[in-house]
Amino acid sequence: MPTNVATPVIENQPAKTAGIPPGKRFRDILVHDLPASLVVLLIAIPLSLGIALASGAPLWAGLIAAVVGGVVVGAIAGAPLQVTGPAAGLIVIIADLIIRYGWPATCFIVVAAGAVQIVLGLARLGRIALSFSPALIHGMLAGLGVIIIIGQLHVLLGGEPSHSVLANVKELPAQFGNGHTEALLLGVIAVGVMLGWPRIPAVRKVPAPLVAVLLTTLIAILTESAAPRVDLPKDPLSGFVGPTVPEGSFSGILVAVLTVALVGSVASLLTAVAVDKMHGGPRAQLNKELVAQGTGNMLSGLLGGLPVTGVIVRSHANVEAGARTRASTMLHGLWIGIAMLVGTAALSYIPLSALAAILIVVGLRLVDTAQIKTLARHHELAVYLVTITGVVFIGLVEGILLGTAAAIIRALYRITHSVVRVSQPEPGRWKASVHGTLVFLGVGKLLRDLDRIPPGQHVLLELHTDFIDHAIFEAIRDWRASYQKQGGTVEIDEVHDSWFARSHANEPEHRKSLPAPLPRWFAPWASWQERAIVDDADGAMERGVREFEHRSSDLVRPFLEDLAEHGQKPQHLFITCADSRILPNLITSSGPGDLFCVRNVGNFVPIPGDDPGTGAAIEFAINNLNVSSIVVCGHSHCGAMAALAGEKPIDGELGQWLRHGKASTNRLKDLASIPVDLRSMTPPERLAVLNVHEQLQHVAQYPAVATKLENGELQLIGMYFQIATAQVRIVDLETGALRPA
Repeated sequence: MPTNVATPVIENQPAKTAGIPPGKRFRDILVHDLPASLVVLLIAIPLSLGIALASGAPLWAGLIAAVVGGVVVGAIAGAPLQVTGPAAGLIVIIADLIIRYGWPATCFIVVAAGAVQIVLGLARLGRIALSFSPALIHGMLAGLGVIIIIGQLHVLLGGEPSHSVLANVKELPAQFGNGHTEALLLGVIAVGVMLGWPRIPAVRKVPAPLVAVLLTTLIAILTESAAPRVDLPKDPLSGFVGPTVPEGSFSGILVAVLTVALVGSVASLLTAVAVDKMHGGPRAQLNKELVAQGTGNMLSGLLGGLPVTGVIVRSHANVEAGARTRASTMLHGLWIGIAMLVGTAALSYIPLSALAAILIVVGLRLVDTAQIKTLARHHELAVYLVTITGVVFIGLVEGILLGTAAAIIRALYRITHSVVRVSQPEPGRWKASVHGTLVFLGVGKLLRDLDRIPPGQHVLLELHTDFIDHAIFEAIRDWRASYQKQGGTVEIDEVHDSWFARSHANEPEHRKSLPAPLPRWFAPWASWQERAIVDDADGAMERGVREFEHRSSDLVRPFLEDLAEHGQKPQHLFITCADSRILPNLITSSGPGDLFCVRNVGNFVPIPGDDPGTGAAIEFAINNLNVSSIVVCGHSHCGAMAALAGEKPIDGELGQWLRHGKASTNRLKDLASIPVDLRSMTPPERLAVLNVHEQLQHVAQYPAVATKLENGELQLIGMYFQIATAQVRIVDLETGALRPA
């Protein structure tokens, strides 16, 4: 079927390959993915070398990981635009493993970690990684950033870092006197380029790491600098070392494997989610991505490469450069592999201090000040600070455990935190409002706040709670008994649920409840007042009035103030039954000033001259309020209709009044004229609908109404409310049949 609805074009939207002609698919790769892959290549080579250098691994290991991450992971990834490769976030972990077990054993740990990731993906546990506290994740990354910065400052100064953060800090001043001025100058230039280049609009599309490496390498060559440079074997296969089983305790090795697997998984999945926000194409399949990451780590470890994860800087560059499909990430890995085979000599000219400078800037970016401000606004800074302190001064695993403990403590505090507000609305009366989840941890605070109320007063204790445990129940019960012995009275009013009342009746609940979905004025008094524990003799009306003043008057006051100042201007005259189950404002979702209401038994509209009260209301609505419509609303289960349908004589004033329904009753006897959809209804229900239609005809007989109808200035509307199903139906003015509103 043809349509003129255009499909929105989203910037950087990846093309879906299914159903795309091969020629167009190849053109997309050539026009979009190939240039993007070259941009990512220029960023990936210096970062891969720098990460390998900082980890203490062979420099080839960084390039091997980049090739595997690009070609293999890119081919099967669940997040096709995410670039995978060696990550700065794993530098500290890998450096520690190399010191503890050696490089070949570390490769084995990487292989085992990949297997764990595959199991997690096949078990469809990808979403669990997103359950970690953001404060914990950012604290871990910031801690790793600090460690990277401190360690790479030694390389920037021409020296070598120690394996301890505190030792690196202690030994750092001595590096300034080691005479490696050339390395320091090259490093400073690289840092300046990394920080300043992106600020130049005309050139910032060229990757800053590439510019930093090219510029410092060119300066080192021209000045014949003696600064340490990248040392790569001429034959990539000559230095190949396969993985070997680590020597040590099984528990230590297991912790190492799980650490690499979990940290790598969390980093990859968080990056995948972040990359999703950068484009308008298909969303990442997180479980599939976990399997891809695991496959990449197993292969990288087997080939002697670093572990791989999804990396945000290279992924961002990939999307910004216009990548459309996974071909971009695969091509960038292919280019790195070619560079390994034919570009060894060129890579050997790169100064190590330039790579260190790149990593220092990467480390600075891991300490994200914007995230710190966000966490502070959300009161999560404590978790962040605990994590970063633990990671820097104790260790990565220990820091994560400390941060997790801090996050759990913070969550428990929030879950169990309660707020108590004590006020004196008038002399002799006090109000204590308690909000939150009440458990034994809050007993002391609750009693301290309640003890602020002087003795001998009337106290309204409002409980806005979703749980009360036994300790809180006993504390409130004992405080109430003690307070009343001193001459005071205590009314306990449970607003959302009846936790205290059920405990008082020896029927306590054991799980939290959701807050009440509707304000109390939607519900009958009995549904909430019976839960109140009171000692006074106030009736339901008085309690209802107090409920309005306590909780609703402030909300409705602005509207009433405006209506009081400018007068009422209702759009509708609403004529309905006096039945207590019919709430015009509720079933029409209207508020103050919307409806001008007339209510009587049976929602009758006597013909003109029979009832001055109804006639006066109609004339006032038409002539003074200028309403645009008149509604007659009947309902099911109507006592007046049941009396009329029963054909039993009714005496007294009620009998006199019901005579206004005689015309409707006559219509009930003519079955042939009754709409088909009403014939299956019981006689009283059928009569209720017919009565609405009949009363609208009575309305039309009033002169003021007739004039407005003739001029097209007034609309008549019939409604029927089914009480049991809480449904409103419209009564058709022509046929009298029912239809949905």
